[in-house]
Amino acid sequence: MPFMLNPTSSSAPQAPAPVTRTGSKRRLLVVDDDGELRQLLSTYLTRHGFDVLLLPNTAQLDQYLDRYNPHLIVLDLMMPGEDGLAACRRLRGRGDTLPIIMLTARDEPVDRIVGLEMGADDYVGKPFEPRELLARIEAVLRRNPSNAFDGASKPFRFGPFECDFEARELRRDDKAVTLTGGEFTLLTVLIRNANRPLKRERLLELTRGGESDSLDRAIDMQVYRLRRAIEDDPGRPRYIRTIWGVGYVFVPNPEGAETADDQAGDEDPAGVESEAQQQSGDAG
Repeated sequence: MPFMLNPTSSSAPQAPAPVTRTGSKRRLLVVDDDGELRQLLSTYLTRHGFDVLLLPNTAQLDQYLDRYNPHLIVLDLMMPGEDGLAACRRLRGRGDTLPIIMLTARDEPVDRIVGLEMGADDYVGKPFEPRELLARIEAVLRRNPSNAFDGASKPFRFGPFECDFEARELRRDDKAVTLTGGEFTLLTVLIRNANRPLKRERLLELTRGGESDSLDRAIDMQVYRLRRAIEDDPGRPRYIRTIWGVGYVFVPNPEGAETADDQAGDEDPAGVESEAQQQSGDAG
């Protein structure tokens, strides 16, 4: 039966559904302000073997992409705030090649053309048969074999370390490394964005949802603690490097890699180590 839903439905946006992380399923991110349609798609696509993440708008889009690494986005064209076309243009503008299927209630050919020109991989008009959307998802994933199934939940190895995302555990030479929940979340975000410089504000948004007043200091302190856990010499880090005037970059293969701090060093640029030592002394 087709999804014969009113495209101008006023159903209130719903909170994102709980995420089920498994290593054997492909993950889809459905972004649509129609709550009834989101739930219908979630039920149908889950029944056909996908893990489905749901968002009512693009406000948390970047955060979900970085944290959950979906294989494909089903993106509604007409939404309050940033619409689907603007979101697609933004993602493609920063070099993101994640497959995107656009949904729209507007059946104008120009909309389809513009969506494809913005970088969408396919376009489905509302109302539609669920089987059609499923077939288009499968076809797009076949055209993008690197994204179709990448085992993104499998442990990630760098140097002597192995990061197990499912178990939320970091091991060094098969011995567990003690990390707080916040430190593990930060490490996960850095790994998902390996070799990509991230601003402190962006790291705060991805790890804490941006809910903090002490932006730079909060992230600097957490990076300092994470470095002490994984770096042989935290004062001259190999894996988590400072990009002067920007933020930090995670380098999983330091040999031969070159970043801005290779020339200037990375000796406690924000005075974080001194502050941490002072706090330790005060605690004692």
